[in-house]
Amino acid sequence: MGITDFSEPFTAKLKIELPRPLSKMYFVYVIKNKANNDLYIGYTNNLDRRTKEHKQNFPKDEIIYYEAYLYEQDARSREQKLKYYGSAWRALKKRIN
Repeated sequence: MGITDFSEPFTAKLKIELPRPLSKMYFVYVIKNKANNDLYIGYTNNLDRRTKEHKQNFPKDEIIYYEAYLYEQDARSREQKLKYYGSAWRALKKRIN
């Protein structure tokens, strides 16, 4: 093994260009209502803001799971699969329970 050089970013060494700043992410999330154990699925480009907005109306709810995506279309597609395809939703529920 050689000595690792940390003088330049990893992506610069590999000549990889990231498609967008990582701060511009999209999130698919699952919120759980603690009163009745209902689960709500949504997507957003700002998870912190969305959590605060949701807590204003439903203070006992909490985000129990989220996935991050670079592209909005990927997040929207995943949200749609979770909402409309039972197998995707069952697989996710199995993972998070």
